[in-house]
Amino acid sequence: MALTSTVHVFDLSLSDVDRGIYENLTLKVARHPSESAEYLFTRVLAYALELEEGLVFTQGLSVADEPALWTRDLTGQLQAWIEVGTPDAARLHKATKACERVVVYCHKEVHHYLRSLEGQKIYEPHRICIIGLDRAFIGAAAAKVEKRSTMALSITEGTLYVDLGGESFTAPIQRFVVP
Repeated sequence: MALTSTVHVFDLSLSDVDRGIYENLTLKVARHPSESAEYLFTRVLAYALELEEGLVFTQGLSVADEPALWTRDLTGQLQAWIEVGTPDAARLHKATKACERVVVYCHKEVHHYLRSLEGQKIYEPHRICIIGLDRAFIGAAAAKVEKRSTMALSITEGTLYVDLGGESFTAPIQRFVVP
């Protein structure tokens, strides 16, 4: 018998001072059976950090051709392709051909990932923004995620502040470009 996804609910208080966004959200996020807690938590962070009209979670790991999130305009035109993890060069090539804005939220060793992309064929790699998130930060915060979690997330001057599971976590938002 195949395993099914587990739905996690995040009651999220978002204060993105850097972008002037202040929202209270309830996110219902399906966690694929093969998805790690770190990947799930990073998807939720990516959603909060990319929040704009038309942003949705995709079927993600269930459908190989879709990123973790994307944004479409009212006509259905793809506006942003948002990945989590370490997508290979071929996937980034496809993403940059599909839309103008591509963002990767890397919750693993970002410098190793960047080295793996060196010299690879990627269409207009300058349009890709790679967000490096500290692995210790992601691991510690992800360990506090439950099926229903209340989380406060603040972003100010390029730093993340997260309150989750009775603990506080802080990490810088590091931005990189494809070499």
